[in-house]
Amino acid sequence: MAVEGKREKFTIEMLVLIGAVIFLMPIFFLFVTSFKSYSEIINFTGILPQNWTLENFTTVLANSEEIPILRWFINSVVVSTMTTLSVLTVQSLAAFALARLNLPGGKWLFVIVVATLMIPVQVLLVPVYLTLNYLGWLDTHLALIVPPISGAFGVFLLRQFFISIPKEYEEAALIDGCSTWRIYWHIILPMSKPVLATLGIFVFIASWNDFLGPMVFLDSVDKYTLPVGIALFQNSYMTDYGITLAASSLSTLPVLLIFLLFQKHIIKGISMAGLKG
Repeated sequence: MAVEGKREKFTIEMLVLIGAVIFLMPIFFLFVTSFKSYSEIINFTGILPQNWTLENFTTVLANSEEIPILRWFINSVVVSTMTTLSVLTVQSLAAFALARLNLPGGKWLFVIVVATLMIPVQVLLVPVYLTLNYLGWLDTHLALIVPPISGAFGVFLLRQFFISIPKEYEEAALIDGCSTWRIYWHIILPMSKPVLATLGIFVFIASWNDFLGPMVFLDSVDKYTLPVGIALFQNSYMTDYGITLAASSLSTLPVLLIFLLFQKHIIKGISMAGLKG
């Protein structure tokens, strides 16, 4: 039995390893190909470059007037950071209200919030566009920061974690004279750091990689984020694959670093959130 258990464990580990390799191959090709010259990319001779070159990266970083990638990078950092902070603030408050406050019809309200997860983002694109136009926020970064605040996933994730926190902490705080706000700020949030970190990473990565929102809501090139800016390298007549891949590599690096640094928080946050009703 012990031998069979070891074989089963080894088989599962090998399947996981094969799956990991399959998923990592596109990222590997992305970085490796960005070190190839244009002619070598067009005339494929092998996975690894025959002559490694930094020409593509030099072109991207040196021509700030034609390729304002630093401006796009700063825009992405600002938008992703502000979106993450806004989502964590608003959705944690909403989740706390649904989990800890005896709201009239709170359970039905939570059901409605969760049901909105089934609505495709594309369906809401026109109403959101009209609303942003009415507010005068089109072609501003507010058009990218504010709409994600109304998302339901963070409310669902945080609410599931908040209700798993023993009420004894809250009751002890009430006896000591704590207000509802102080319970939220001094008890609930400090005990929810893993799930808050998980949600923050998810929101940051989603905002960083968002292409549809900036493409629809922004018009000025200097306000673009990295995904939309990189798309400018492709047109109907020609695509400079080397420059596109180099810019994509630079855009992917921050997200990979964030995931590698906080992967333990992601796993811990999801496992602690659970599915408690």
